[in-house]
Amino acid sequence: MNLTPSIVAAGCGATLLRATQWVQPLQGACDRFNINTPLRAAAFLATIGVETGRLMWVRELWGPTAAQTAYEPPSAKAAQIGNTQPGDGRRFCGRGCIQVTGRSNYARCASALGLDLIAHPELLEQPANAALSAAWFWSTNKLNALADEGDFLAVSRAVNLGNPNSKATPNGYSERLALYGAVKKALGIA
Repeated sequence: MNLTPSIVAAGCGATLLRATQWVQPLQGACDRFNINTPLRAAAFLATIGVETGRLMWVRELWGPTAAQTAYEPPSAKAAQIGNTQPGDGRRFCGRGCIQVTGRSNYARCASALGLDLIAHPELLEQPANAALSAAWFWSTNKLNALADEGDFLAVSRAVNLGNPNSKATPNGYSERLALYGAVKKALGIA
C-alpha cells in the first residue's frame, strides 16, 4: 500500500504540506508493521490524525492536569504504567503518533524499535520514531485484525481506552469517524 500526501491529508485531517512531510515516516512504519491494505491504512491514519491533533503534536501537552499528576509516583496510575522515580510522569509523558505513556511502555517500545528511550524519551518526538512507535503499538495490540474486520469502533477503543471490549465511547470518536470516512473515500473504499 503506497501512501500519498493526499491520502495522508485525508486520513489525518492535515494540510497537504504537513501530510507531505509525514508520508515517508508513515510509509516506513506501515511497511515495517504490515499496515498494508486500504482498510488497515484507513483505520491507522484516522487514529493517528486524532491522536496527534491532525499531525500537529507528537508530545502530550503538559499542564500538568489532574490526570497527568496521577502519572507521578506513588499513585496507582503511576504504578500501573511503571513510573517509579520522581519526575517519571512528565519524563515519560505521551509521545509518538499514538501516545506511548509511562516508563514500562517506553521500555517495551525501546526494545521493539532498538532505541534508548529510557535515557532519551524525546526520540519519540522525531517523525520517523513517532510513526514507528504508533505502528509498533498497532501491531502489539493486533489492531490490523480489527481493521480488517472494519471494526473501527473497537480500534478506537483499543487506542483511547485501552480495551477494545469496553462499552464506552472513545474520546474524539466523532472526529475519528469523520477522518475514517474521508480516508476511505480517498482510498476508494465503499
